[in-house]
Formats: sequence, C-alpha cells, structure tokens
Amino acid sequence: MAEPKRKRPPQPSPANPAEEEISIETEESPQPPKPIRHEERLQKIIAAAGVTSRRKAEELITEGRVQVNGQTVIELGAKADAAQDHIRVDGKLLAKPGQGPNRLRYAMLNKPKGYITSASDPEGRPTVMEFFPGATRVFPVGRLDYQSEGLLLMTNDGELANLLTRAANKVQKVYLVKISGKPTEEALNQLRAGIMIDKGRTKEEKLGRVLTQPAQIRRVRDAENPWYEVTLTEGRNREIRKMFEEVGHFVEKIRRVEYGPLVLDLKPGEVRELTPEEVLALQRAARGIRTATKTRPGLNPAPPRRKTFKPRPPATSVARPKPRKRVAP
Repeated sequence: MAEPKRKRPPQPSPANPAEEEISIETEESPQPPKPIRHEERLQKIIAAAGVTSRRKAEELITEGRVQVNGQTVIELGAKADAAQDHIRVDGKLLAKPGQGPNRLRYAMLNKPKGYITSASDPEGRPTVMEFFPGATRVFPVGRLDYQSEGLLLMTNDGELANLLTRAANKVQKVYLVKISGKPTEEALNQLRAGIMIDKGRTKEEKLGRVLTQPAQIRRVRDAENPWYEVTLTEGRNREIRKMFEEVGHFVEKIRRVEYGPLVLDLKPGEVRELTPEEVLALQRAARGIRTATKTRPGLNPAPPRRKTFKPRPPATSVARPKPRKRVAP
C-alpha cells in the first residue's frame, strides 16, 4: 500500500519579495577590488608635474602652500598618489599623470646680464621666464646671479633637475671668469684645493662658513685683468665671487660656458630646445656617467693657420760644357 505524500510546511513569505531578491544578489555578487595606491613623496610628485624643482617643492610644503584632498600638508615626509589624490599648489589643481600640458621640455638659454634666475622677483626685476612664454611651464636648473651670464638649463623634468643639482653626483660646470688684478699661484692653489667662504648671500647674514669643493682653475688669457677657466662640481650661492674675494680679488665678469655635456652655442638672449642626444647625455651625467662634450672654442679663437705651399721654381737644365777633345801633338 503506497504511503501518502507528506505535505511541505508552508514557508513564511517575506514582507517584501524584492528585498529578498536584492539581498540574494548582494550576497552572490563580489565587491569590486579597491584600486592599488602608488604613493610617492609629495615633493617628488610636484616636481614631476613640472611645477618647480624638488627643493623648491619642499619649501612650498613647509610654507603650507600644498593641499592633499583638501587638507594642508606641511610635513616633508608626507606621501600621496598622483593618480587618485587631489593635490593643489597655491590653490591650483595638479593635472593627473597623462593629462594636461605635462610634456617634458628641455631647453638651453644664454642668459644675459640683468635677469633674475627665478620665476618671479619681489623687486620687480626681469626674470628668465620672460624668454619662455607659453603653456608648457619650465623652471631653471641651478642659478646664475643677476650680473652673471651664460648657459642656463630650463626644464620641467623635476626628477632630472634634482639629480643634476645634487653635489654628490659631481656634475661639472665650467665658467669663464674675469678677475681684477693677477692672483698669485699660491692663491690659485688655495682655490683649487678648497677654501672657506661665507654662507648666505651677504656677510651680514652670518650663517657661518663652509669649505668649497676642489676646483679646476687655469688661465686662458693673460692681461692686467686676466681671464680664468673655472670648473666646479657644486653650485653654492655666489660661490666663484666669494672664492676670489677670499684671496683678495674682485670678480668682474662670469660667463658659464658648459653644464655637464652641454656646451654654450647661443648668443645672449637666444633659446633652443635640446636634442634627444643631449637629453640622454644629461641623464647619464646626472647619474655619474661621463660623456664626451663638444669642442668649445676659446675666449677669442684665432683663425686656424693654413699651410701655404710655395710653388717650386721650374727645373732649369744647365748645359754642361762638352769635354774638349785632346789633340795629339
């Protein structure tokens, strides 16, 4: 005899069937993974965005001029994600990587006298930024003082600028320097070995004294006020002027003619973009890899001597006298 089928007890129906469907879908569908953060130091992000150099970016942070996601940051160790965080400098939002005018630019300027190597000047003096109008912002790598002239590298590659200005990387800078009076060889040897100079822009600041790195110095033009070629591997404020003042000589003129592998080939006030080969050579120099530089003419190169060949006189045939015949007696 077949057993009677048992009836299933009635299941309680949910108050809202849609809620059950939603809850089931929520349990079955996985949560989307959170994007991985790639954090870097804030000053590095600002420099890479082409705003300024890394050293200047550190000053902006400590002055409270940088915000991350609406919060002001004043610690140099702070990190952020350039792709996810909203970073502002002086209220201006940084463009995300791959967006905005972030094309890296590398240019050479022959800085004339009478220009400040800075983005702005509180005294209203002209700055080197007047030679670089346009959307792609660049900043100077290193400095040339108001009265100095010569090769100035301009870029928005903050990482490269930071490497080039590190004294530990020993990137060579060559200057032509005109001195008032003739220093003795003993005084020049003091400068070559390293000499104590004052820190800061003026002696009145009294920030102490520091020993300069060894320098290469050779005379390139002898005169009552001679010219010297000075090669440095550091870039302290007004370093060359202070060095020669320590041995009792005033510097009349300074012209930078080389920066690492770059050689000045422009007239004062002219600008040109660097070639890909020059950019690569700069990147190698910034990492301590020496490369051959272009040949640079002297202060006033003399024209090359040309060999003059005097034509030889045509060979003349000299008639030899015929021997006389002897007559038999």
